[in-house]
Amino acid sequence: MIRPHDLALFPLPQIRRATPADIAAIVAIEKESFIDPWEQAVFLEALTYYPTTYFVAECDGAVVGFVVGGLEDTGENIYGHLCNLGVSPRYRRRGIAKLLVNRVEHQFALELATGVQLEVRVSNTTAQRFYRRMRYREVFGIEHYYANGEDAIVMMKWFRF
Repeated sequence: MIRPHDLALFPLPQIRRATPADIAAIVAIEKESFIDPWEQAVFLEALTYYPTTYFVAECDGAVVGFVVGGLEDTGENIYGHLCNLGVSPRYRRRGIAKLLVNRVEHQFALELATGVQLEVRVSNTTAQRFYRRMRYREVFGIEHYYANGEDAIVMMKWFRF
């Protein structure tokens, strides 16, 4: 386990907007991280739709994490949707996911979003704890949301300006 004082041993990643050249690395991280990974075409399509809210974390020239966000306009509010987040297993527990989420939240706020929504598997208690630490709150559940029939918890974070 990495202790907080050990983090000084690791270089801080660069967070930057994703490009088409990053997709292969993103897909590799996705396949290492999830039981029903997105396909390459979905990542490319998301980059087309959401170029300003799609980021990667890079360490020593390699992509080690990503976040895909999108903006949704309900007619009454604009909110961010945190669609996908992944960090290579070798780089976890170094604060990279937090940096990625902070960056996409910042971009959502710049684009006038009032908050952020995400879905997380009921079984993914580690992710739920992470998002709670990031000030997300459970708002409701969706039955059979995932391809394998698992339920999702919808979590939200509202921005306060």
